[in-house]
Amino acid sequence: MPWLANAWQFVEGSLRAGRLSHALLIGGERGVGKRILADALGHQLVCEAPAQGTGLQPCGHCKQCELVAADSHPDIRRYAPEKSRMIKVDQIRALSAFAVASPQVARRKVILVDRADQLNMNAANALLKTLEEPSADVVLLLLQESGRPILPTLRSRCQCVTVPTPSTQAGLQWLTGQLAAQSAEEAPAQEQCVRALALAGSAPRLALEYLTGEFLDQRQEALAAFRRFMKRELSVSEAAKAFKVLGLEGTLWLMESWAADLARLGAGGEPTDPDAVEMLRYLASVNPPWRVHELLRQIQEARSAGVYNVNPELEAERLLIAWQGFMPSKRRRAG
Repeated sequence: MPWLANAWQFVEGSLRAGRLSHALLIGGERGVGKRILADALGHQLVCEAPAQGTGLQPCGHCKQCELVAADSHPDIRRYAPEKSRMIKVDQIRALSAFAVASPQVARRKVILVDRADQLNMNAANALLKTLEEPSADVVLLLLQESGRPILPTLRSRCQCVTVPTPSTQAGLQWLTGQLAAQSAEEAPAQEQCVRALALAGSAPRLALEYLTGEFLDQRQEALAAFRRFMKRELSVSEAAKAFKVLGLEGTLWLMESWAADLARLGAGGEPTDPDAVEMLRYLASVNPPWRVHELLRQIQEARSAGVYNVNPELEAERLLIAWQGFMPSKRRRAG
């Protein structure tokens, strides 16, 4: 992932100068490789003899590297949303206990918090205490998806590292290489890769997930149901069934991308989803641009409600009704 080079060089320079913070906040769009960067850094931090040339790469053969390769290193812990969509306070209490304990086999401990933007309020406040009183032998790596806020008090206690979204050419080159290496079957056509990358907002790992999973087919079914619902050919409950398959996060991601395209079209820009452009272009032509902000606010509210394990189908129904409000009424059309 060549687009990770600048972020890695920044971290490498901090390591060489002895200025690496006890906590790094690694931010970037979904699917650009934040976790890969964090995993590589965690590996390097526990390695007994990292290469001293350019790159500070782990040696690959010490005891620490063997444990990392086996995914069983006792001094590296990962915390992420489990059954709920949020990281809960009990998980952060376990993190805090690990942070103050002595390392078992390495010279330091590494804690990776995947999706620090999904800490609930109690968990965020508990993590703040650990960040305020860091142990000398622990490094925390917090991952944040762009556009998903975290408490300013957490951010202020971290060294921020941004992973950029790669160019289309760089993302496409990596994507086609991964597909060729992972599958013995015929790789998707170049056109499919370009389309998946566009739908993923140029995030290569997300595009790879699309091409190797069921999301693209499910998305097509959801889009077909969306079109029919907007034309009043389906009831809201019938249309919501297609979105239920996507789950809440998938539904919100899809509707958020359509809303962003609606805003782009309203401002004279180009959309990222070519399949939905006809419907969205029409909606942009009959609505003032400011209305999109209200829709995005409702999508954000649905995402925030995820902490309470809301029903994905009911949330899809609520948002579909909001979308239908963009259609002109029969009376207005007749006039």
